[in-house]
Amino acid sequence: MSSLQNDIRGVLVAVGGGRLLLPNANVAEVISYSEPERLEGAPEWLLGAARWRGWRLPIVSFPQLVGWPSESARLGAKVVVLKALGGNARLPYFAVVSMGFPRLVSVSRERLSVVEDLREQPLGVQARVQLGEDVAVIPDLMILELLIDEALSKAA
Repeated sequence: MSSLQNDIRGVLVAVGGGRLLLPNANVAEVISYSEPERLEGAPEWLLGAARWRGWRLPIVSFPQLVGWPSESARLGAKVVVLKALGGNARLPYFAVVSMGFPRLVSVSRERLSVVEDLREQPLGVQARVQLGEDVAVIPDLMILELLIDEALSKAA
């Protein structure tokens, strides 16, 4: 069996302070950034909500969520719409802001390794990894969904 059959398609998303590595199958769409409608009482990392295909899409600043330096400049920013995994009917999609267009990558066992980091990972980060030349984090999407749902409940 060739190693190509074991490769999965991934997406590297540049966010202020780092990169996210996501499965390509999780990405529903990439759209241009426009200022979201602010949600009263929402935490700073929940930038607001935008209309997308009939849904009210919560938009997250991943760097603000995990305490990384964040870029406030939105010039050239994109919104990466992600399919939620938790089965919450109120939250089928959410989005993260990307600094530029995400990059498709091929992820193989040979090219991917966990970076040994003695520091505890911030809430929302599952692992810090090296993919070839790129260092990225794999976000904990289930935790993100729970945090978003909790923030939306308090902001409502």
